[in-house]
Amino acid sequence: MKRILWLLVLIVAAGTLTLPLSGSSAPATPAPPGAALSDGLGTLRIYHGILRATLQVEIVASVETRSKGLMFRKSLPEDAGMLFVFEGDIHGGFWMKNTLIPLSIGFIDSRWRLLEILDMQVAPDPANGPFTIYEPSAPYRYALEVNQGYFKRKGFTPGARLELIPKR
Repeated sequence: MKRILWLLVLIVAAGTLTLPLSGSSAPATPAPPGAALSDGLGTLRIYHGILRATLQVEIVASVETRSKGLMFRKSLPEDAGMLFVFEGDIHGGFWMKNTLIPLSIGFIDSRWRLLEILDMQVAPDPANGPFTIYEPSAPYRYALEVNQGYFKRKGFTPGARLELIPKR
């Protein structure tokens, strides 16, 4: 009995046991690291110590949807975001062309760890710029855009763990 209890303590301490945050009794199946994702919707969970949050996200994985992003939108619900998915680790940045909402962007590695957070300002002229390029200091696989200040309001910093559950 002691051995089982110690095993359970180790699993919980290692953070490998995750409990559903929703009221659903059916277990959600997260996308495994490196899984091919396509455009669609999903639930993104963020964990950092005792902090937890759940976002409803639009998944943009094709070149066409990634290039449009959140352009021309006038608002974004507080617990919503857009998850940009790339085929592999990339270098490069984001800009705010035709984006009307101040955003925060979290850059995420292939193991679903938050690498860096940058706040992005609406350009003086959203159609014509000038445009600041928001580029992280390390390669990333995913990028999450949310309302500006979301990560700070929720207490999330680099190192947070994320889990995506695509809608099927």
